[in-house]
Amino acid sequence: MNNTERYQHAQIIRELNDLFRQSFIGGAVVVTASIAALGAVAQCAIVAKVRAFDAFDPDNDPFQEHDFGAIEHEGVTVFFKIDYFDRSMSLASEDPADPKLTTRVLTIMLASDY
Repeated sequence: MNNTERYQHAQIIRELNDLFRQSFIGGAVVVTASIAALGAVAQCAIVAKVRAFDAFDPDNDPFQEHDFGAIEHEGVTVFFKIDYFDRSMSLASEDPADPKLTTRVLTIMLASDY
């Protein structure tokens, strides 16, 4: 893949990741036990912050796929990460840019869980 193709591939992945992170359509969302222990009100606030996150930069998004981010909630750092699985969710996706081959999984966790 040449540089132009890599950029276009990353752009498709980025758009799919943003759509999924903002809508939760097209994959699964998982929270760690630490996030669940914060209670429903905190979980709702954290999810809203994850959905609204747009502070991607070269430091936190080196591949320009919008697949990882960090937010603050009441003084605690929370990470989110999108991983790519095949449709059976048993292997990695062959091509995260192809939604027919990919199930996205968004995991929301405390930074200390990572």
